[in-house]
Amino acid sequence: MAVEAGEAGRGGITMVARATGAARSTVTRGVDELDSGATDSGRVRRAGAGRKRAETVDAELTSALERLVDPDTRGDPESPLRWTIKSTRQLSAALTGRGHRCSEWLVRRLLHDAGYSLQAAAKQIEGTQHPDRDAQFRYVNDQVREHHSAGQPVISVDTKKKELVGQYKNGGSQWRPSGNPERVKTHDFPDQQLGKAIPYGVYDIAADSGWVSVGADHDTAAFAVATIRRWWQAVGADRYPHAEKLLITADAGGSNGYRTRLWKTELAALAAEAGLAITVCHFPPGTSKWNKIEHRLFSHISSNWRGQTLASHEVVVNLIAATITRTGLTVHAELDHAEYPKGIKISDRQIRELESRAITRHDWHGEWNYTLTAAPPEP
Repeated sequence: MAVEAGEAGRGGITMVARATGAARSTVTRGVDELDSGATDSGRVRRAGAGRKRAETVDAELTSALERLVDPDTRGDPESPLRWTIKSTRQLSAALTGRGHRCSEWLVRRLLHDAGYSLQAAAKQIEGTQHPDRDAQFRYVNDQVREHHSAGQPVISVDTKKKELVGQYKNGGSQWRPSGNPERVKTHDFPDQQLGKAIPYGVYDIAADSGWVSVGADHDTAAFAVATIRRWWQAVGADRYPHAEKLLITADAGGSNGYRTRLWKTELAALAAEAGLAITVCHFPPGTSKWNKIEHRLFSHISSNWRGQTLASHEVVVNLIAATITRTGLTVHAELDHAEYPKGIKISDRQIRELESRAITRHDWHGEWNYTLTAAPPEP
């Protein structure tokens, strides 16, 4: 406007003010700035002009917000949001109720300025650790190295999370035509006919290959050892024709737990059938995530079937068998139709006889590390 007024000459300020609707004083101020040689800084307003920030006008706003967000450390045990979700809408309403007018967007900006962000809880507190936890890890590692150097097979075993079979939502997403998601049931009540899929896995550490039996009955020690037996008969015996020993690394609990009598009884029978000395090394309680089968096999299976509906046991088997990785992982999967009843008891007499005939406990934590070499007694 100042440039146009200057080009118009005498009366230019009045003419530009009438043409633009701006106040004559505004045009005059522009002419003065132009005459003073001021350059365009790209700002609409001069530095310091405009409305003051809310936290400048209300000096207590930021501290009031921090007391609401973190009442335990800010000394406000009577906070109205102590036991509720701290959304920006509720924080805004609580601050307004205390005499601090602010919008949801203002609350969001103030939180970011104060160093807050949306965060989920992090699973890092492991609870009480066994004093020999690290030493047991080293012992397991030494056993694995010893067996590998001798050309003997080493496998990692575990049961994957049980999955509902049917038209149920599975975590994750997959590419589909826009606006056409797969329809699944709204509630996750188990189907009485289909039941659940129980994948039990055997991971051959040296060969980077997996074997998974998908059961439909119960996750028992008999099911676990039956899977290991199938792997040995179908793959292990051919892959390791000169094997004399087999090392199994397993969790401390579940169907292959170190306290499970049926697990040891079934393994002793397998040792006699296969002519192997089967050594079992259990990870300390609470450390199952270090079992190699978890992050070398099960994680890839979960990634492969993300967003897929596990409509039948056959679908589960096919998805597991289709799991591969760029590093060479291959997986064989099959459906196990056998029944594995729960509640099978091994008496004190039977376990004592098995201990004397078939089990050799290692000098280091014999409850976690032991070798089976003979068949169990007849029931």
